[in-house]
Amino acid sequence: MTGLDEIGAMIERGIRPPMMDLLDIDLAEVAEGRVVFTAIPSRRLYNPIGTVHGGFAATILDSACGLAANSATKVPTDCITLELKISYHAAMHEKTGPIRAIGTVVSIGSRVAHTEAKLFDANDRVYASATSTLLLSPRRKRADTGEEG
Repeated sequence: MTGLDEIGAMIERGIRPPMMDLLDIDLAEVAEGRVVFTAIPSRRLYNPIGTVHGGFAATILDSACGLAANSATKVPTDCITLELKISYHAAMHEKTGPIRAIGTVVSIGSRVAHTEAKLFDANDRVYASATSTLLLSPRRKRADTGEEG
């Protein structure tokens, strides 16, 4: 099973990680080395100054970078963020409407992947962009459940 196979199986079973439930983020597309997440910013994501908190953009971009790397691995692999650089281009509001984060692999080796992601609205306006360096680590069984992951 490849990383892409694992992600495809997760989508088929309707599995959405808890963080994605919390922020109402969906995985819309996946191909080898490329993923697309979608969401709709709302007032529940506002910071004290009345715009969508930058942490929301950081979360969806980090997820897009990490899963893009995972989708390009030959076996299911833990893709651990070592570095994430975010650039904010425009503030999001509840009127921004649907957004999509597109993550792609720039390069991938046996131990490190470099990825990038951009966050767009329906009119292709860029709201944020990111680059990421990820450590690729063999998948280990979880101590609390014995399951992989």
